[in-house]
Amino acid sequence: MMNWTCVPFNELSTRQLYDVLALRSEVFVVEQNCVFLDIDGMDPQVWHLLGDGDDGRLKAYARLLPPGMKSPTDAVIGRVVTSPAARSGGVGRALMAEAVAHCERLWPGQAITLHAQAHLNRFYGSFGFVQIAEPYLEDGILHIEMQKCSPQSAQAPRPPEGVEQARGGPSLAQETPQ
Repeated sequence: MMNWTCVPFNELSTRQLYDVLALRSEVFVVEQNCVFLDIDGMDPQVWHLLGDGDDGRLKAYARLLPPGMKSPTDAVIGRVVTSPAARSGGVGRALMAEAVAHCERLWPGQAITLHAQAHLNRFYGSFGFVQIAEPYLEDGILHIEMQKCSPQSAQAPRPPEGVEQARGGPSLAQETPQ
């Protein structure tokens, strides 16, 4: 069972902030070998979605950016990460379902964008995201930009020509940093 909390930065406890930064560093910097400055100045202006296990430990996290911050019109889900110890149990799927639901509640009517590792196309596709740009390299890892239109949106995103959209896929979410 996961316990979900979605709060702005100023409502994070010191312990929660420490756990978030530790998990992001463990996965993005150490596991994925992407040397970058994780603390990018955006955290104080965004919402933080934390998933704690029954033991009270942080198992999953995502950062939710309001429209106009990284995308002119879309909300953005970034820093999607699951603890290595919590993988293969559906935690990533639960995290993404929560992240999408919170974005739709916080910013109704807005599309949601994310930048994913290309091999997770099917995973994010299972939540209604479609690829909207050509793949690109970031820190030596192939990425794609994906978008999910809101139910109120009249126009669905169109993938680049020649890009086939896939549905369904693995049960864990892991993305490189936003």
